[in-house]
Amino acid sequence: MSATQIVTMIDFEKPGKQVGQLAIPQSTNTSGWATEYLPIAVINGAPGPTALLFGGNHGDEYEGPVTLLNMAHTLEPDNLCGRVIIVPMLNRPALAAGTRLSPLDGKNMNRVFPGRADGTITEMIAHYVTTVLFPLADLVIDIHSGGRSAHFLPLVSMHHVPNHEQLRSMIDLALAWGAPYVLLYRDVGGTGLLPGEAERLRKLTLGTEMGSAAQFGVDMLSLTERGVRNVLRQARILTDQTPDPPAPAKIMAADQYDDYIMAPVSGIFEPFVEMGAWMVAGQAIGQIHSIEQPFALPTLVYARTDGMLISRRAFPLVRQGDCLATLARPFHLP
Repeated sequence: MSATQIVTMIDFEKPGKQVGQLAIPQSTNTSGWATEYLPIAVINGAPGPTALLFGGNHGDEYEGPVTLLNMAHTLEPDNLCGRVIIVPMLNRPALAAGTRLSPLDGKNMNRVFPGRADGTITEMIAHYVTTVLFPLADLVIDIHSGGRSAHFLPLVSMHHVPNHEQLRSMIDLALAWGAPYVLLYRDVGGTGLLPGEAERLRKLTLGTEMGSAAQFGVDMLSLTERGVRNVLRQARILTDQTPDPPAPAKIMAADQYDDYIMAPVSGIFEPFVEMGAWMVAGQAIGQIHSIEQPFALPTLVYARTDGMLISRRAFPLVRQGDCLATLARPFHLP
C-alpha cells in the first residue's frame, strides 16, 4: 500500500504522555489548502504491549469519545506496563455533525477498511489506521453503540475468527470487561469493518455495543470506562490495581443471516417484545404501520430463527431493508 498523506507531530516511541493531532490534507470550496484534524493521545509507560483504543467510528455514538477523552486525562505512564494509543474521535467530522456517516464524503468509516492513501478523507483515515497504527498494536478496542438507530443490551463483540487461539484470547478479554453479554456476530451490512481488518492482522480485537443514544447516561458510561480499564488490566498493560473479578457474562452468537431481521416494508415499527426476550421462528416481533395507507392492516414482522432479542430498532420510523432486530443464541467454544 502507498504511503499515508496524514501527518502528526506525535512520537509514538517517546516516554510519557503526549496529546496532539493527526493532520489530514483537504481541499474545500473555501480553502484550496485545508486540513482536517483528529485528536490523538499516546501514553508510554514501562516496556510492554500496546493497546489501541478507538471511539467515534460512527458520529452518532458518543459513549466511546466521552470514555476515551476521560481516560486520556487520567491514565498516567507510571501505571502502565506498555503503551496506550487513544483516538477518541476517529470520524470527527461525523461526530461534530451527529451523523453516522461522514458529512465530508458520505462514507461509513466502518465499511472502508483497509482504506486508501489517495482516497476520500474517510478512506485516508482508515488507511492510516491500517498502515501506521495497527502495526504498533497488540490489542485493539473499537467502542460502538447503537447510536440513533438501535437499542442494544450492553455487549462486547467480535467475529468468529478461524484461529482458535486468537478467538479464545479475545473471549477471555471480553469476559474481563464485565458486560452482561459477549456476542459473536456476522457482517450483514457490508465488509470493510475496522475490527475485521484488525482481526485479519491477528490483533486481539474487541468491539462493543454500549446501548444507544436513548440509553446514554451514567450507568452506560460507567460500564464502558470500567470495562476498558478491566481489559487493560487483564492484558497486564494497566497496573494500577489487580483486575476486578469478571462479572458473569453470557456468550452469545448471531451467526446466521436470518438472525438479522430487516423491515419488509417502510412505515412506523411497533415492537411486540422487549430486549432479552426469547423468540422462536415464526413468532411476530412487531408490526409496521403504513404512512401512505394508514388504515390498512399493519404488516407483521416475524422471527426466522430461535434466539434472544439482543438488539431492537430505536427510532420507530423505518425504511424497507432497515434492521429491526437481532436474535442471538448461547455459544460454546468447541
